[in-house]
Amino acid sequence: MPESGASVPPTPAPARAKGVGPRQPDNAVSNSLDPIRPDEFGIDEARHLINRAGFGGSPGQLRTLADWGPEKSVDYLLNYEQAPGEAIADDAFDADIMRPPSAEERQAQRRAAAARDEETLAQIRVRRQNAEQADREQVRAMQRWWLKRMIESGRPLEEKLTLFWHGHFATSYRTVEDSYLLFRQHRLFRAHAAGNFGELLFGIIRDPAMINYLDNNDSRKGKPNENLARELMELFSLGVGNYTEQDIKEGARALTGYTYRDNEFAFDRANHDGGNKAILGRVGSLDGEDFVRAILEKRECARFIATKLYRFFAHDHPSGRAALDRAAEPVIKGLADTLLRSRYELKPVLRRLFLSRHFYDRAIRDQQVKSPVQLLVGTIRSLNTPARDLKTLLDAANMMGQSLFFPPSVKGWDGGRSWINTSTLFVRQNTLVYLLTGKRPQGKDPLADDEPFDGVSLLEQLGLAYPEARETDLDARLDAVLRFTVGRADVPARDTLRAFLASRGPGPLDAPTLTHLILLISAIPEYQLC
Repeated sequence: MPESGASVPPTPAPARAKGVGPRQPDNAVSNSLDPIRPDEFGIDEARHLINRAGFGGSPGQLRTLADWGPEKSVDYLLNYEQAPGEAIADDAFDADIMRPPSAEERQAQRRAAAARDEETLAQIRVRRQNAEQADREQVRAMQRWWLKRMIESGRPLEEKLTLFWHGHFATSYRTVEDSYLLFRQHRLFRAHAAGNFGELLFGIIRDPAMINYLDNNDSRKGKPNENLARELMELFSLGVGNYTEQDIKEGARALTGYTYRDNEFAFDRANHDGGNKAILGRVGSLDGEDFVRAILEKRECARFIATKLYRFFAHDHPSGRAALDRAAEPVIKGLADTLLRSRYELKPVLRRLFLSRHFYDRAIRDQQVKSPVQLLVGTIRSLNTPARDLKTLLDAANMMGQSLFFPPSVKGWDGGRSWINTSTLFVRQNTLVYLLTGKRPQGKDPLADDEPFDGVSLLEQLGLAYPEARETDLDARLDAVLRFTVGRADVPARDTLRAFLASRGPGPLDAPTLTHLILLISAIPEYQLC
């Protein structure tokens, strides 16, 4: 994106879990995929776009997007490969920590076992344990590396889409236990993030981390493992009801022989079932690639992926809200049609969604519960707080329910209201206080005074994006800060926030008052939404 010490006031107690959630939308919800007009695209719409197609932006960035208008803003975000970005080298992380033993090492272990050489066997076990410990340290380093990229990247949609695919093709280190395989998979997601879904699906059946995670390396001719075939259709491409159990059995046969050696995909022809199969209407001596082609030929695949993209970037569906669900149906159908016409290219679908009148409807905006990563990265990127200690932030994200490279199951994270309960709300509030002030429940960060939150700079940018922030009228100033932080001025806690501002005296906002005000706002339910 272009451009990029106060004491803590008393804050309201975190709201109960049932108090956090989107407010009810209006009865009339736009169902139009027609583009929003330039004269309808202002600061509030720019804020919504960068919250959903990224992780939020500073007031100055919102002003830039608003001045650009919808088409230039969407194209800037979507064509992120044209923006400067740091390339990721193959050797960014160690590929050999969990390498398989060499032929000589295997032979030495067999000799030691045959001779009952316990000392040598113990040394082999210690080497393995040391490698496992080093690999656990590497996956933690990968978490810090990715969080840092999300915070600093000038390509926010690239990071957001990579996170989306990580949750869609969920693969956990807890099962794989090889950090480099997950790094390799991460690069696959990143390479195809806004590319072609078909190419990504072809890539996933050859991905060593996925093959390991779903046990396809144990699949044999005559004894196929059905895990990958089942999830490929149920969770990754078609959804329940759009395939049969026989399709799973035949798909598993097609995927026999799809394995990996060390860090690379390998096709074991001797273990591949080359017999005749029938999958989703396709018949022949089908292999894994034929299986994927059969999936992509089904219109249900386009509908399934369009729905997943809609849920991630727009709104949950079905939401249980009649007006919104009625409006979403033609939108999702239109996105699926675009996906089919583009032969599964993702950019045309995302562009159509991000420009649509439906996307900017009030029923869509500020309705999505922030994921832990969205909360952390969005707060840092929008308020320009110090990132402080990345390990502390990752620990907080884990306690809030989202640990990078550790999705809870092959279904990924449930998201939505599942992010919020009484425990996670306290962690959320404590983490926001930490970002703004450096204070933790157990004491202040020793570097907090060296890395203060820059309220002066934020105040200057607020005045550019929201001119009313420069006024002396108390309500105008409060409106500006609320619109920037939570997207609306009519929050239930407004009287409390107004009383705080009144207690600070007349005159324009100053940096300490702004910091105190944002701390109070961060404790209200609306801050948990974007």
